[in-house]
Amino acid sequence: MALPPLATTADLAAGGATVTGPAATMALRRASARVRKYTRQDFTLIEGDTITLAGGGRVLALPQRPLIVDASHPLTVTELSGMTGIELECVEGRDYTRLGAELTRGEPWYQPTRLMGWPWNRPSGVWAPRVRVTYSHGYTEVPDDVVDIVLDLAVMNLSNPQALREEAIDDYRRVFASETIGGASLNRDHKEALRPYRRAAFTVMPS
Repeated sequence: MALPPLATTADLAAGGATVTGPAATMALRRASARVRKYTRQDFTLIEGDTITLAGGGRVLALPQRPLIVDASHPLTVTELSGMTGIELECVEGRDYTRLGAELTRGEPWYQPTRLMGWPWNRPSGVWAPRVRVTYSHGYTEVPDDVVDIVLDLAVMNLSNPQALREEAIDDYRRVFASETIGGASLNRDHKEALRPYRRAAFTVMPS
């Protein structure tokens, strides 16, 4: 599924850009892709996303943030046994606890039961090797600081669409910033601003 740009052409125009049409749209798409690639986050609100994650530990970290859980956005967590085909739907507050986007299975100081480690030959309080999760995540409105960075990159893309190092006309000579050559890239300030959103590399298993 193609995700929409993290800023709009109206945002770009409000920021002072004069380019419109397909060029502006493409610049925003390229800038959004750079931000998503660096942060490994979608940002856009996605409802009912189903993924299968590698378990095997006490804590299961969901890859996309922020996690949205309410009456309209249920969180469904199912342990998969593998070859037997048996599945166990886990219940928050009984089988695991949730803090942010991290799900912790069981508690090792409780009396071990089937709910704390399933099946019986697995250590108590540990997720099954594979866990299927259906959840909603992202922002209804992209954070302003993320929009600012996308617009900054888009403007740089538009300022040097031919990826020139410099151009000269008669006595006029213009040297382009290195970040705009070959497509605008994130600079140190951009990366620092995006650091709170960035997550570690993550592996999603095939369903």
